[in-house]
This record gives sequence, structure tokens and C-alpha cells, in this order.
Amino acid sequence: MTNDPAKNDDDQDPLQEILAQLMGGRGLEGIDAAALAKAAGLPNDPQVMQQMFAQFQNMMNSPSEGPVNWQLAHDNARQAAAGGDPSVTPAQNREVDEALRLAELWLDPVTDLPSTGLIGKAWSRAEWVEETLGTWKRLTEPVANSIALALSTTLQEQLPEEMKSMMGGAASALQNMGGALFGMQLGQAVGALAKEVVSSTDIGVPLADLQMALLPANVAAFGEGLDLPENEVRLFLALREAAHARLFVQVPWLRGHLLGAIEAYARGIHIDTSKIEELARDLDPADPEGIREALSQGVFMPQRTAAQDAALVKLETALALVEGWVDELTFEAAAQLPSAAALRETVRRRRATGGPAEHAFGSLVGLELRPRRLREAATLWAALKEQRGIAGRDAIWKHPDLLPTAEDLDDPSGFSARRELAEASDSAVDEALERLLDGGYDSDDDSSGNPPEDPK
Repeated sequence: MTNDPAKNDDDQDPLQEILAQLMGGRGLEGIDAAALAKAAGLPNDPQVMQQMFAQFQNMMNSPSEGPVNWQLAHDNARQAAAGGDPSVTPAQNREVDEALRLAELWLDPVTDLPSTGLIGKAWSRAEWVEETLGTWKRLTEPVANSIALALSTTLQEQLPEEMKSMMGGAASALQNMGGALFGMQLGQAVGALAKEVVSSTDIGVPLADLQMALLPANVAAFGEGLDLPENEVRLFLALREAAHARLFVQVPWLRGHLLGAIEAYARGIHIDTSKIEELARDLDPADPEGIREALSQGVFMPQRTAAQDAALVKLETALALVEGWVDELTFEAAAQLPSAAALRETVRRRRATGGPAEHAFGSLVGLELRPRRLREAATLWAALKEQRGIAGRDAIWKHPDLLPTAEDLDDPSGFSARRELAEASDSAVDEALERLLDGGYDSDDDSSGNPPEDPK
């Protein structure tokens, strides 16, 4: 996509000429690459940018199986995670295995859900990318497809009539442009997350199915500045990972419930094509500040509908319930750790605010996977244990219809009373239906005791 001065006009790349027509006739030579990288959320490193755009050019010149080049996302995620990512040592493997085994033993007395039997693993950041990228693809593909379709459709509509006959070989590249940009940004976001997460379930979603793992390098980074023993930090985080794993393994419907809710939310996202049309029509490639401002205003930001706002409340409630249950059980199990209270508060604040990479991912797909109501959910689970005991509390995970709602998070103490009232109402309906089916309402007398009126 770069201009070669040695080329004459007849040899100009069709895609380059199309972009030149779309951007005021000056092509891309006037764009400040550093400003564009910053605006698009890409690294401002000349070598990395050169590698990324070489991949981008290869993608543009090769056929794609869909609107998004997931290989591009994979390669960029690996590159972003590569810096300062040492291989896991045998000693670290042993420490993680021992911490997760001990965590399983400590969880047994505080939950009715049985142990998973999973073997704990220690992952490097690159291994985390490899193990989780398939789930990232599943969660983001609906948004990626929407962005790619919106961009390609808008650009084609903006083409002057005299240019449409020139599409030729550039048509497929133009169609994949939005998906390629999305893949590059997604890869950067996932790679950055690999430097922040401490386990396979750190963001509250089971990104790696039936896995239980810690990232030693990130666990060490998490403990820096806390002035706490390294083994206590590792064990507390192992308790959280083991609690997550136990919940997702022993409640088989939960993983699909969460991922399905995220997918449904993503499928409903639509892109405001009018913003893209304005960008294609008005952007001056010689004005890098204008490019930065246009992109920072959310040109590709997914737009939410009222229905999605309602879906988001349900999704956030489900995420809060998972994280609240894990938070409560971890604290109970870690009662013998002197630093348990401090570590609990640190994790709560970290999950509530999210790191830079998590914010970048949220901006990319219009969804932040943070349990905003974690504290309320933990309070609810604690109240349910007091009212129903451990078995009664954990029995709520038997079916999604039993889960507490956002209203229950508002008033945890009233959950049981509301549930009993609902169950009583359901019972009355069932009794009435059973009586109807048995002919119980076909009596000669009405409910007042008076004989029925003569139809004559």
C-alpha cells in the first residue's frame, strides 16, 4: 500500500488509486504513520509497525476465508505478548502445581461442588494466547463481521462512478480491509491482556475450556509492591483459579450460558455507517491530527440499542454472580492466610477498574467484561449461606432459571422471600392447571354456591 516513485500512473495499484480518490486525491502518502498508529490503538514502534503492515499487505493480496483474517490476529497477539515472556521453568511448574493442589483441598470444606480432578498448569504469556484465542474469536467474530461489512459497503458506496469499473482485483482486498484492521487491533488487545492476566479465568470468563492454569510471570508482577510473601500471593490466586474451575466444570451449562450471552450481545451490535461515510468523504490524509480526532470519536465504535442495554444488564449480573461466588469462597478458604483480607481487596479493586488492555478490548468490541456489582453479589452469596447453608447456596447453580437477578443484587436480604413468593405463585398455577385438566371446574355449581343460570 506504499507508493513507489518509479511507477508510472498506468502501473498504479488499483487499491491505492481507489484510496487516493476517496481521500482527496492524495492517497496515503500524507498520513503521519505514528499519529495513525496512536489513533488506531496500535504500537508506535517502527519495527513492529513495519512487520504488521507487511502482514497486512500480504493479507490484502491473498484470498481470505471470511471478512476477518484470524491469522493476522494470532500473529499480532503473539508479537504483543512476546516482550519479556520467559519460558516457564521446572521450579515454577512445581510451585503452580503445588499451589493449585493445596487450593483444591482448602476449597473442599467451603463448597458443596466437588473437586474437578484437573491437573494445574503453569503457562507463559504466549501459551495463554494459544490456549484462549479460539474463544476470543468466538466472542468477537460477530462484531468483526459487522465492522468489516460496514466498512467495505460504505467504501464501495463512496466510490465515484468512473472508479467502480476499476475495482477488478482490488474488490476482494477492499472487502477485507475492515476485517484486517480489526484483526490487527484484536491481536494487539489479546497480546496486551496476556501481560496482565494471572490465570485462565482471570476476567471471569472461561477462555480455556476445562483448564486450570496460572501465569507465573504475571503472578510475580501482581505481587510487586504489595509487600506480601510470594507464596501467599500465589496461593490466594490459585484459590481463585481453582474456585472458577470448580464452578465451570461442575455446572456444565454455565460456560455456554455466559459465552452465549456475550455472543448474542455481539450479534446485535451494529456499526453507525454514517460516521464511516463522513470519514471517507471528509478526511484529509495530510492532517494526522484530524485522523486521530476522527478515530478517537469512535468511528468504528459499535452502537448499542435499547434491547442490547437490557441484555447487557443480564450479562453483567451473570458475571457479577460468578465473580461474587468465587470471591466469597476464596476468602472463606483463605481464612488461615494472614494476608487474605488485603489480597481480597486488591483483587476486588483490580476487577472493578480493569487494566489498560481490558479497556482497549472493551473499546474494540463495545463490551467490558467487568463485574461491576461484585461486592453486592458477594454479599448475596454470604446471605444465602447464612439462610440455607453451603448446600442450599450452591444448589442455586443447578439451573439458570434459579439464578438471582439484578433486583436481588439490590436487596440481597429479600432474595429468599421473593423466591418463596414466586415458588408459591408457580405452585398455585400448577394446581389450577391440574384441576382444569382433571375436570375440576366442570361442576354444576359455580364458585359462589349458586346453581348455574338456565341457558334459556
